[in-house]
Amino acid sequence: MSELWVFGYGSLMWRPGFPFTEAVPALLKGAHRAFCVYSVVHRGTHAQPGLVLGLDRGGACRGVAFAVTAGAEQDTMTYLREREQVTDVYREAVRPVRLLDGSDRGVRALCYLVDRNHAQYAGGLSLDEQVRIVSDGKGQAGGNVEYVLKTLRHLQDAGVHDALLKSLATRLAQP
Repeated sequence: MSELWVFGYGSLMWRPGFPFTEAVPALLKGAHRAFCVYSVVHRGTHAQPGLVLGLDRGGACRGVAFAVTAGAEQDTMTYLREREQVTDVYREAVRPVRLLDGSDRGVRALCYLVDRNHAQYAGGLSLDEQVRIVSDGKGQAGGNVEYVLKTLRHLQDAGVHDALLKSLATRLAQP
Protein backbone atom coordinates (compact mmCIF):
# COMPACT_ATOMS: atom_id res chain seq x y z
CA MET A 1 0.00 0.00 0.00
CA SER A 2 1.31 3.48 -0.79
CA GLU A 3 1.56 6.23 1.82
CA LEU A 4 -1.68 6.47 3.81
CA TRP A 5 -3.00 9.74 5.20
CA VAL A 6 -6.12 9.98 7.39
CA PHE A 7 -8.14 13.18 7.87
CA GLY A 8 -9.48 13.74 11.38
CA TYR A 9 -12.13 16.36 12.12
CA GLY A 10 -13.68 15.14 15.41
CA SER A 11 -12.53 12.53 17.91
CA LEU A 12 -9.89 11.24 15.49
CA MET A 13 -8.03 14.53 16.12
CA TRP A 14 -7.62 13.86 19.83
CA ARG A 15 -7.81 10.06 19.86
CA PRO A 16 -6.55 8.70 16.55
CA GLY A 17 -5.80 5.20 17.89
CA PHE A 18 -3.25 4.29 15.22
CA PRO A 19 0.50 4.90 14.78
CA PHE A 20 1.46 7.95 12.75
CA THR A 21 4.63 9.83 11.84
CA GLU A 22 3.05 13.24 11.21
CA ALA A 23 -0.01 15.07 12.50
CA VAL A 24 -0.47 18.22 10.41
CA PRO A 25 -3.22 20.84 10.45
CA ALA A 26 -5.12 20.37 7.19
CA LEU A 27 -7.98 21.70 5.09
CA LEU A 28 -10.55 19.55 3.32
CA LYS A 29 -12.70 21.31 0.73
CA GLY A 30 -16.13 20.07 -0.31
CA ALA A 31 -17.31 18.94 3.15
CA HIS A 32 -17.90 20.62 6.50
CA ARG A 33 -17.95 19.47 10.12
CA ALA A 34 -21.53 19.16 11.46
CA PHE A 35 -23.42 17.45 14.27
CA CYS A 36 -25.35 15.34 11.79
CA VAL A 37 -25.01 11.75 12.99
CA TYR A 38 -27.17 10.02 15.59
CA SER A 39 -24.77 7.90 17.64
CA VAL A 40 -26.21 4.57 18.74
CA VAL A 41 -22.94 2.95 19.85
CA HIS A 42 -20.09 5.31 20.84
CA ARG A 43 -21.99 8.27 22.39
CA GLY A 44 -25.52 6.91 22.65
CA THR A 45 -27.68 3.82 22.32
CA HIS A 46 -30.56 2.77 20.10
CA ALA A 47 -32.95 3.65 22.93
CA GLN A 48 -31.24 7.00 23.65
CA PRO A 49 -29.15 8.14 20.66
CA GLY A 50 -26.37 10.67 21.08
CA LEU A 51 -25.19 13.10 18.43
CA VAL A 52 -21.72 13.17 16.87
CA LEU A 53 -19.89 14.93 14.11
CA GLY A 54 -19.89 13.94 10.49
CA LEU A 55 -18.40 15.42 7.37
CA ASP A 56 -21.45 16.67 5.48
CA ARG A 57 -21.36 17.91 1.90
CA GLY A 58 -20.45 21.47 1.02
CA GLY A 59 -18.08 24.04 2.46
CA ALA A 60 -14.70 23.23 3.96
CA CYS A 61 -13.30 21.75 7.15
CA ARG A 62 -10.09 22.36 9.06
CA GLY A 63 -8.82 19.30 10.87
CA VAL A 64 -5.69 17.19 11.19
CA ALA A 65 -4.08 14.96 8.55
CA PHE A 66 -2.18 12.00 9.96
CA ALA A 67 0.55 10.22 8.01
CA VAL A 68 0.21 6.58 9.03
CA THR A 69 3.44 4.86 10.03
CA ALA A 70 4.88 2.81 7.16
CA GLY A 71 3.97 -0.85 7.58
CA ALA A 72 0.91 -0.05 9.72
CA GLU A 73 -1.41 0.82 6.83
CA GLN A 74 -3.44 -2.40 6.75
CA ASP A 75 -3.82 -2.59 10.55
CA THR A 76 -4.87 1.08 10.53
CA MET A 77 -7.50 0.47 7.85
CA THR A 78 -8.85 -2.49 9.82
CA TYR A 79 -8.95 -0.44 13.03
CA LEU A 80 -10.66 2.53 11.37
CA ARG A 81 -13.28 0.36 9.70
CA GLU A 82 -14.10 -1.29 13.03
CA ARG A 83 -14.31 2.13 14.73
CA GLU A 84 -15.95 4.30 12.07
CA GLN A 85 -18.03 1.79 10.12
CA VAL A 86 -19.73 0.02 13.03
CA THR A 87 -23.16 1.07 11.64
CA ASP A 88 -22.10 2.09 8.10
CA VAL A 89 -23.29 5.70 8.58
CA TYR A 90 -20.05 6.94 7.01
CA ARG A 91 -18.79 6.46 3.48
CA GLU A 92 -15.08 5.82 3.22
CA ALA A 93 -13.53 8.13 0.61
CA VAL A 94 -10.11 9.41 -0.38
CA ARG A 95 -10.08 13.18 -0.90
CA PRO A 96 -7.42 15.81 -1.55
CA VAL A 97 -6.47 17.82 1.53
CA ARG A 98 -4.11 20.77 1.82
CA LEU A 99 -1.57 20.61 4.64
CA LEU A 100 -1.49 23.86 6.62
CA ASP A 101 2.06 23.57 7.94
CA GLY A 102 3.53 26.19 5.61
CA SER A 103 4.68 23.58 3.09
CA ASP A 104 1.63 24.00 0.85
CA ARG A 105 1.70 20.24 0.29
CA GLY A 106 -1.38 18.50 -0.98
CA VAL A 107 -2.03 14.88 -0.04
CA ARG A 108 -4.83 12.42 -0.63
CA ALA A 109 -6.35 11.42 2.70
CA LEU A 110 -8.85 8.84 3.84
CA CYS A 111 -12.01 10.61 5.04
CA TYR A 112 -15.26 9.41 6.53
CA LEU A 113 -18.17 11.29 4.91
CA VAL A 114 -21.69 10.99 6.29
CA ASP A 115 -24.18 9.03 4.21
CA ARG A 116 -27.22 11.32 3.99
CA ASN A 117 -29.42 8.33 3.07
CA HIS A 118 -28.59 6.43 6.27
CA ALA A 119 -31.19 6.25 9.07
CA GLN A 120 -28.65 7.81 11.47
CA TYR A 121 -28.28 10.98 9.39
CA ALA A 122 -29.41 13.89 11.59
CA GLY A 123 -28.77 16.91 9.39
CA GLY A 124 -30.76 20.08 9.96
CA LEU A 125 -31.44 19.75 13.69
CA SER A 126 -32.01 22.99 15.60
CA LEU A 127 -29.51 24.00 18.28
CA ASP A 128 -32.18 23.29 20.95
CA GLU A 129 -32.64 19.77 19.61
CA GLN A 130 -28.87 19.19 19.48
CA VAL A 131 -28.53 20.33 23.10
CA ARG A 132 -31.33 17.98 24.20
CA ILE A 133 -29.84 14.95 22.43
CA VAL A 134 -26.24 15.59 23.50
CA SER A 135 -27.23 16.26 27.12
CA ASP A 136 -28.76 12.79 27.44
CA GLY A 137 -26.35 10.81 25.24
CA LYS A 138 -24.04 8.18 26.69
CA GLY A 139 -22.56 5.20 24.88
CA GLN A 140 -19.67 2.74 24.88
CA ALA A 141 -17.08 5.54 24.50
CA GLY A 142 -18.60 7.71 27.25
CA GLY A 143 -20.80 10.74 27.59
CA ASN A 144 -21.86 12.82 24.63
CA VAL A 145 -21.17 16.12 26.45
CA GLU A 146 -17.55 15.01 27.02
CA TYR A 147 -17.19 14.37 23.29
CA VAL A 148 -18.41 17.88 22.43
CA LEU A 149 -16.17 19.58 24.99
CA LYS A 150 -13.03 17.59 24.09
CA THR A 151 -13.53 18.27 20.40
CA LEU A 152 -14.06 21.99 21.01
CA ARG A 153 -10.99 22.21 23.26
CA HIS A 154 -8.82 20.44 20.69
CA LEU A 155 -10.03 22.72 17.89
CA GLN A 156 -9.42 25.83 20.00
CA ASP A 157 -5.92 24.61 20.90
CA ALA A 158 -5.27 24.21 17.17
CA GLY A 159 -6.51 27.76 16.50
CA VAL A 160 -9.68 26.61 14.75
CA HIS A 161 -12.84 28.60 15.46
CA ASP A 162 -16.04 26.60 14.98
CA ALA A 163 -18.96 28.86 15.86
CA LEU A 164 -21.60 26.11 15.81
CA LEU A 165 -19.59 23.81 18.05
CA LYS A 166 -18.88 26.72 20.42
CA SER A 167 -22.61 27.58 20.55
CA LEU A 168 -23.49 23.99 21.37
CA ALA A 169 -20.83 23.79 24.11
CA THR A 170 -21.96 27.11 25.60
CA ARG A 171 -25.58 25.92 25.75
CA LEU A 172 -24.52 22.60 27.31
CA ALA A 173 -22.72 24.49 30.09
CA GLN A 174 -25.84 26.46 31.03
CA PRO A 175 -27.85 25.14 33.99
